[in-house]
Amino acid sequence: MSETKKVAIVTGGGTGLGQACVKQLLGDGFKVWSLGLDVEEKIDHPDLVERRFDITDSATIAGLANEIEGVDALVNAAGTILYDRREFTNEGFDKVMAVNFRGTQQLCFALETQLKERSGAIVNFASMWSIFGSVGNPAYSASKGAIESFTRALAASWGPSGVRTNAVAPGWVKTRMAVNAMSNPERAEPIMKRIPMARWGEPKEVGLVVGFLVSPAASYINGVTLPVDGGYAIA
Repeated sequence: MSETKKVAIVTGGGTGLGQACVKQLLGDGFKVWSLGLDVEEKIDHPDLVERRFDITDSATIAGLANEIEGVDALVNAAGTILYDRREFTNEGFDKVMAVNFRGTQQLCFALETQLKERSGAIVNFASMWSIFGSVGNPAYSASKGAIESFTRALAASWGPSGVRTNAVAPGWVKTRMAVNAMSNPERAEPIMKRIPMARWGEPKEVGLVVGFLVSPAASYINGVTLPVDGGYAIA
C-alpha cells in the first residue's frame, strides 16, 4: 500500500451502501479502511483494510484513533433498524440510537485531529426519514434526524479548520434494509408511485454521491444533507 495515498474510513463498509462507498473510494484511489461487523461481498484489493469493528465500543474507537495518523475522508455509513415494534421499547430505541447516531458522533470526535491535519471531509448517513417520520421506526427516524442536525453543527464548528461535513439522505435503494418493502407488493406499489424516477435506487448511485462529496469537486460544499432518492422526498 502506498503511504502517499489518501486515507478513507468507511463504517458499515462490508454491507449495503457502506460497501458501495468502499468500492467507489477504492476506484477513486483511496486507501480504504472498511469497518464493520458483517460482510456481504468479499473484495480483494491491495488498498483495502478490513477490520471487524463495533461502532458502539468506545475503547475500540479510541484504539483506531491511536492507530491512524491522518484521515482524508470519513464516511459514517454504519446503521441498524429494528422491526416488529422493537423500537417502541427503551432497549430497542437505545440500541438504534447507539449505532446510528452515537457511533457516528463518537468516531467524528475521536478523529478530529486526524481530520483537521488533512483538511478532511466527512460524509454522514442521514435518511429520507430525517425529513419525515416513520410509523414503525421512531428510533431510526430520531437517529437520522439527529445525524442531519449534527452534520450542520459540525460543519459550522470545524469548517474554519478546513474540515467539510456533509450528509447523504438515501431513499429507497436496493439493500437488505429495504428488501422487505421491495418484496411486498402492498408496500412496493405505493412507494414506486411516489418516486418520480419510477425505480429503486442502486447502491452504487449513493457511492457516487459520497465520492463526489469527499472530492475536490465539492470543495465549497459544507453542511448540506443531499437526498439521493429519485425525488421521493419532494413528491
